[in-house]
Amino acid sequence: MSAEDSISVPGKELSTFEKYLPLWIGICMILGIVLSLVVPGISEAINSWQVAGISVPIGICLFLMMYPAMLNIQVSELRKLRRNPKPIILTLVSNWIVAPVVGFVLAQTFLQGNEQLIVAVILLSSSPCTAMVLVWGYLAEGNQEQNVVNTTLNTATILVLFAPLVVLFTGISNIPIDRLLLVISVMVFIGIPLVLGVVSRKAIINWKGDDWFQNKYRPAAGNLALLALLTTLVVLFSLNGMVMLEHPDLLVLVSIPLLLGFTIVVGFNLLITRLAKLAYREATITVIIGSSSHFEIAIATAISIYGVGSIAALGTTMGLFWEVPIMLGLVYLAKYLRKREFWKGEPM
Repeated sequence: MSAEDSISVPGKELSTFEKYLPLWIGICMILGIVLSLVVPGISEAINSWQVAGISVPIGICLFLMMYPAMLNIQVSELRKLRRNPKPIILTLVSNWIVAPVVGFVLAQTFLQGNEQLIVAVILLSSSPCTAMVLVWGYLAEGNQEQNVVNTTLNTATILVLFAPLVVLFTGISNIPIDRLLLVISVMVFIGIPLVLGVVSRKAIINWKGDDWFQNKYRPAAGNLALLALLTTLVVLFSLNGMVMLEHPDLLVLVSIPLLLGFTIVVGFNLLITRLAKLAYREATITVIIGSSSHFEIAIATAISIYGVGSIAALGTTMGLFWEVPIMLGLVYLAKYLRKREFWKGEPM
């Protein structure tokens, strides 16, 4: 068995529920809006349960969204970076330089006068994905060892780079932001789940064995994360329902830089992986991870800083709404490009 074959990847086959995730997201958005109309006091009831300005119900849901992703972290995999650093380096450049700069420039171009939407785009573009890319990478038949190493490294770098990037770009934009809440969001929604994920992974494997962990515990945690995600969307849109109905133009407006950003970053990653002469299996993982965003931490941070019913929170949810179908489309695009022999490199 090769090293790549030994890498266990969650979601080897998308369930019927996962395949139609964009549909469920749309249904939850509509359900949230309907609730805001038929239960007008729902936002006050949810907002009344807060600790240090953070909504407890939303905080619980967001934590449950984060924790399963951290179960994928394998610290030992980071030792393999020296074996084939080129794809990892290209991904890091895309995640931490290209995507944040593109997001910032597009936000400044299209969202002037809408500070919270600008912050929403900055939050989304400054946070590389660490969870669903494992699924997309598997479906695209990419190098799974690279996939695990990259997502592990992304999780570690988010703790260090996410807050400084957000502070930098909001500062350039002259948008005041609560830096303490920003740091707290990173520690609560990334740091704590990361520690619990690493510790519980080791403890459960030692207690029940790797097979039980991979085939029972992690799938159950993943299902819980999806349920938490959809619950969060219902709550978010129930709190923002009136805002959406009164300002549907804001959803269209924030979608412009988000969709353009995806197009530019994906195009850059396709070009750079071709120029770098990567083979398909390494190139497709580089493109997928380098083009994705960590919408969970973006949503959590927007809520922590601006509140559950804010325009910023609503803006970050649009990142989620667009990312799922785009990433799935990218999987099929990568397979099509493989048939066209777009990547000429030799397999590692």
